[in-house]
Amino acid sequence: MNTYDQLIAKQTKLSLIGLGYVGLPIAVAFAKKVDVIGFDINAQKVELYKSGIDPTNEVGNEVVKTTKVEFTSDETKLKEAKFHIVAVPTPVKDDKTPDLAPVEGASRVLGRNLTPGSIVVYESTVYPGVTEDVCVPILEKESGLKCGVDFKVGYSPERINPGDKVHRLESIVKIVSGMDDETLDTVAKVYELVIEAGVHRAGSIKIAEAAKVIENSQRDINIAFMNELSIIFNKLGIDTKSVLEAAGTKWNFLPFTPGLVGGHCIGIDPYYLTYKAEQVGYHSQVILAGRRINDDMGKYIGENVVKSLIKAGVPIHDAKVAILGLTFKENCPDTRNTKVVDIIEELKEYDIMPVVCDPVADADEAKRLYGITFESLANIKDMDAVIIAVAHDEFKKLSLCDYDKLFAQKENSKKVLIDVKGVLNRKETEKENYRYWRL
Repeated sequence: MNTYDQLIAKQTKLSLIGLGYVGLPIAVAFAKKVDVIGFDINAQKVELYKSGIDPTNEVGNEVVKTTKVEFTSDETKLKEAKFHIVAVPTPVKDDKTPDLAPVEGASRVLGRNLTPGSIVVYESTVYPGVTEDVCVPILEKESGLKCGVDFKVGYSPERINPGDKVHRLESIVKIVSGMDDETLDTVAKVYELVIEAGVHRAGSIKIAEAAKVIENSQRDINIAFMNELSIIFNKLGIDTKSVLEAAGTKWNFLPFTPGLVGGHCIGIDPYYLTYKAEQVGYHSQVILAGRRINDDMGKYIGENVVKSLIKAGVPIHDAKVAILGLTFKENCPDTRNTKVVDIIEELKEYDIMPVVCDPVADADEAKRLYGITFESLANIKDMDAVIIAVAHDEFKKLSLCDYDKLFAQKENSKKVLIDVKGVLNRKETEKENYRYWRL
């Protein structure tokens, strides 16, 4: 009986290593079909799941309360599984080179508990070659087993979009790959248990790794183009959003918009590809150019806040500024690698210490990573400038009158409103004589 049949018959289990924004939805989905062990080294996070709390907001508390996933921080429980999925983050270091420590650490943990006949599938975004050249040697060393003989490996890149309630795990085509045809067939059949949209069988593990890393690189480059257009049109006195609406009437115009590019995917994955390119003797031009533009947008927005305050006649050193939103994207609690922090750092260069409000963000994470303590929207008042940095639904439903309550009582021409993602209607805002600016 092969691994797939054993899973269906519940004679073995599937393990999920890494229970974050990607790992948790996968574990929950598979638990509807097979026995699942959900493992994470963060014991505190595991206890939250056990108590029915979903800090990621990806599946919700009710689902976590009722799921059959066996949550644990005990690595020895992994020995009960024969099909393992590794879904840990792959960040970059300060010098923008890949930080493989999480995936290497997960491989060591799994290797210590790997049993003969197992299949290991990596979902973490990496450059081509990491699964076979970096992870396999660690698995072999820690387990004493031989890859291809005692265990097999595959790769199936995650495609979950955090905070997206429409494009979910089940509705997105899944790329799958395996080290040989037999492994590929098993990996495909296992994922087909939960992926309603079906799977795409890649020709090799390296092809699957490359496919994932270029998906986010493509988005990064397109957004960089929009950001560059925004900078140009701002100098020309033309509203970028209006230009894009007009251009978007053509059927093949790509609907990208300018904005901050952070998080643990789009703002990071391109560096994995350019790192590997450097190793084989090619220096990226387009990809790195796009990265430079996007990495500088927080500073650019901060500079325009200061310029707008000066034009409004507000003394910079005494300026009171509120920033609405800290997360890397709307309606998602994740603050990792958020570029809103770059706006904050730029304002600090002018001795402006902004207050930050984010009803969606993980407050503990924001405090731990950035030393930021949130202020409630109700307590924000007497501001000179308000920056709508993240388009959370909570902010989008506010009226211009609601925003006005956040400002000091003075002429609207002296009230600076920075609308990064164009949440408000520009004509209505300018009609009321606010000093309005957006990308």
